[in-house]
Amino acid sequence: MTYKTIFKGRLEFGNSKSYDKVLKMYHHRVENYYKSDILLNEEEIFDESSSSLNVPRFITQGSMKSWKNTFNLLEYLAQFAVSGNMGTWVTEEGKILQHGVIEPKSDKLAVQAFLKGKDLISQKGKEIEAKEALNQAIAKYERHAQAYERRGYVNFILKNYDDAIYDFTKSIDLSPINPDPYFGRARIRILKNDYEGAIQDLDHAVKKSIPLQAIYWKARRMKGDCHLKLDDHIGGLNDFKFFSMRKFKPGDPNLQWQRYASFHYGRALLESKEFEQAVNIFTQTLTMELGVDKAPDAEIHLFRGDARKKAGKTGYLKDWQEALRQGVKIAKERIDNRSK
Repeated sequence: MTYKTIFKGRLEFGNSKSYDKVLKMYHHRVENYYKSDILLNEEEIFDESSSSLNVPRFITQGSMKSWKNTFNLLEYLAQFAVSGNMGTWVTEEGKILQHGVIEPKSDKLAVQAFLKGKDLISQKGKEIEAKEALNQAIAKYERHAQAYERRGYVNFILKNYDDAIYDFTKSIDLSPINPDPYFGRARIRILKNDYEGAIQDLDHAVKKSIPLQAIYWKARRMKGDCHLKLDDHIGGLNDFKFFSMRKFKPGDPNLQWQRYASFHYGRALLESKEFEQAVNIFTQTLTMELGVDKAPDAEIHLFRGDARKKAGKTGYLKDWQEALRQGVKIAKERIDNRSK
């Protein structure tokens, strides 16, 4: 039986000597361990010019055995890498059957310093120590894209925004297939009210990730938010549409934003003059559980009333009255002028 398999990431080996060694080990294990039953071909993944194994995104059908062989092979090769990571998934009809993340875990100084810094980031109050460890990783391997990205995140927490911008940009220059530094840089641009720049970065974050990753949905929602800041509901239509339609699992932090996304999807439809569809979406939104509480019932009733009236449907007056009852004062103006 075959499944949809996905591979995405990059492993860097630092120099041509290590790269040549990895290539020999690859040939040996493919021929002697796996009998060529793997899902990635040599000519598609190895990049001699950068001494790396590079998989921007590879999707294919394969058996579970072939996926395991490929995963084990990548995990073995990762011990020779100095930086990078690789994500891989097996799915069936959108359901994740297997998922693994591969990253270097050798005793190389750059590797150990990065892992230490990464661990310290998760400990509240350890930001300075984390930054020092990441500085060491970069000192040992100056092309360490992940260390720059994580240091950028630490600088973001410490509100060193200019330093964070530098780190995220450096990470992008070194490894443009990674969505995280685009996302990080976008957050700072939002703080600086550069919503157009943030939209560009978030668009890259979406394109460099896949829907199986949480960052994909965070970036889509935030991109929609940036369009709202620019008073452009229509620009965020697709982002809010796909977010609101996604079936998030219980406990997924994105789930608390689904009602909010659905509300703004309805508003985008209203702006696009898709009045009947807007009515349907607002009605659906009212059935959703409260999340971040940025889509209150009162406002949904207000805009559903607008959509109903413009669609030539009944019930708009009741919606406006309910909005007014819940404290939306502007609804009174709509009620008073309903015949116009």
